Amino acid sequence: MFKLHPRLAADTSQVLKLELCRVLLMNDRAVPWLILVPERHGVSEQPSVSEQPGLVEMHHLPPGERALLMEEIALASSALEALHPTAKLNVGALGNMVPQLHVHVIARFPGDRAWPGPIWGTGPVEPYPPEELERTLERLRAEFAESRG
Repeated sequence: MFKLHPRLAADTSQVLKLELCRVLLMNDRAVPWLILVPERHGVSEQPSVSEQPGLVEMHHLPPGERALLMEEIALASSALEALHPTAKLNVGALGNMVPQLHVHVIARFPGDRAWPGPIWGTGPVEPYPPEELERTLERLRAEFAESRG
């Protein structure tokens, strides 16, 4: 059974599930930020990450699923772009703190708290108030549904 890394579970809310990925919203209202997590199991030969849930690296996905991951990244990018003023979309799979394979899709714009530098580790995080979180999740779900046809 697929397990989401505890850090991702604590920092995000689920938007929806796509064919390959679980789409999560980072709980930071200051920066529109989605995280895609392929719901696949994986085994790492590295002892430090072997007990972590899920895949660790993109190249551990079979070729067809790597292509599907790219399509789902494009879908998430389009959803963010449709809902937020975006000067640049940042897409990255770092995994230094959370080794489970996940891809960040972040809408960046002049005036965000880290522009033009990287967003990683900048603060303070601004959690969504509950009602705004629900509205944001609904808007994202509607945009994904419209984009998928």
